[in-house]
Amino acid sequence: MQILYHLTVPSSPLAACDAVVQEVEALRTLSEGGGQVLHLYPTRTLGTRFPRRWWGLQHSLYLRRAERRIDLHHIFNPDPFPFDILRFLRRPIVYTAVAGIRGTNQKDVHSVAQRVHTLVVPTESECALLHDRGISNVVAIRPGIDAARFSRIPPPPTGFKTLTLLMGSAPWTVDQFESKGVEALLEAAQRRSDIQLIFLWRGLHLVEMERRIAQRGLGGRVTVINRYVDVVEVLAQAHAVVVLATNTTLVKAYPHSLLEALGAGRPVLVSRAIPMAEYVQQTGCGQTVKAVNAESVLEALAQLEANYEAHRAAALQAGQRDFSRLEFIEAYKRLYASAT
Repeated sequence: MQILYHLTVPSSPLAACDAVVQEVEALRTLSEGGGQVLHLYPTRTLGTRFPRRWWGLQHSLYLRRAERRIDLHHIFNPDPFPFDILRFLRRPIVYTAVAGIRGTNQKDVHSVAQRVHTLVVPTESECALLHDRGISNVVAIRPGIDAARFSRIPPPPTGFKTLTLLMGSAPWTVDQFESKGVEALLEAAQRRSDIQLIFLWRGLHLVEMERRIAQRGLGGRVTVINRYVDVVEVLAQAHAVVVLATNTTLVKAYPHSLLEALGAGRPVLVSRAIPMAEYVQQTGCGQTVKAVNAESVLEALAQLEANYEAHRAAALQAGQRDFSRLEFIEAYKRLYASAT
């Protein structure tokens, strides 16, 4: 089977750190020769006036030729969006909405569903909702990680004098310093002198990040890792992992950094706008953050600290039970077979 994978973001300097790229790399084992990856984004860097609907049309000639030798298209995008290119593809399409369908225009969801073989969403509740709306060609597939790799990380010390938070969902744009909670975390650290922060960066806007850290006088308590790093080593230093977002399309519904945290027995802090927040509330593996500001972060952090050991135990159990990389790959293997 030959599969062509489509991404709707440009390749970043540290692209391999991106969770969607990691998922694609895992799935490429199912394609003969490892499959191919095509970036539908019209420029090499973020920031374009090219209408979103037309993304991918610049590859029309290439796609026409590619369809002679491929069996399947697999598109990854935050939300179900009716790109015009969907109308021109003749091979079956699997479309994964990695951030889910919250806040998505219902007309857009129906339009995408009509043009693809299968629409993949991250949660069973979203799948059930779409079934209720008459969309039958939808399935829920959770992301997966190599959970065993993270189970070997020792638990953090109890009675800690400092609390170390790790954030792995770095901003793509300067605007996302606000919308992804970087500013909220820096302000929270400024207010509480016992907080240390570790940011896993992706090679973009490093100078701007360093400027903001210096402006707040946090140089001794904030670490920015702007290189490939073994996340196991970094998780060993953290007491909890945080992902914040003002809306659902900014990050995956189940961010990989949070899944890795659970696998290592680290509780998580997650914005309520992110679909994974529902899972966190149900399992007790962390705390939800009601808004992307310092006050909400500090409030959720206080709640996390008050029941830290219970949250840590729930995190380890959930991380080792619910996010198998093997089950993730097998689910897509079955889906690919049904589509071809």
